[in-house]
Amino acid sequence: MLKIYLIRHGKTQGNLSGKYIGARTDEPLCREGIRELEGKNYPKAELLFVSPMKRCRQTGEILYPGLAQKECPLLKECDFGDFENKNYKELSGNPDYQAWIHSGGALPFPGGEDPEGFRNRCREGFVQCVEEAFAMESPAAAIVAHGGTIMSILSAYGYPKQEYFDWQIKNGEYYVLTLEEELWKKERHVRSVKKGLWTDV
Repeated sequence: MLKIYLIRHGKTQGNLSGKYIGARTDEPLCREGIRELEGKNYPKAELLFVSPMKRCRQTGEILYPGLAQKECPLLKECDFGDFENKNYKELSGNPDYQAWIHSGGALPFPGGEDPEGFRNRCREGFVQCVEEAFAMESPAAAIVAHGGTIMSILSAYGYPKQEYFDWQIKNGEYYVLTLEEELWKKERHVRSVKKGLWTDV
């Protein structure tokens, strides 16, 4: 049995401003984000996988000090293209943004990544992490990634089945996934997913 803790990185200044912070913006955690992470106890893990973005590596260092980080580039957030580092107010008069909104987020980001390609990339990265954890016979692994990355993974492998946006979580929150090796290898099936709970330090 394998437990995977799928953790969204802590807050950044861009998150506080409601901006699209994706693969092009490598900003660190803000002071508030650091303080919130330092004030919580997270479940213990033997393996730590992270998106190579600074905000994820920094979150991993705070939550799992001393644990070696395994960077997985496939877990990066989406490339938001022309929308990158802007919020909805800054984009309100942009016809490309209005078209994207009306499509329900199905259109490719102008100058950026196709949503379906992004989701498939994230899922491939997750599969790599899971298979490495099973190969190392680890009972518990943490993955520190991005909101979009987590939604991409769980909309494919989460149980019970839910749509992409149903898996949204806030900065610093996490899901606990339980996997059985035989079931995973046969059907790519996660036994259960539940929202993680933490306690104050």
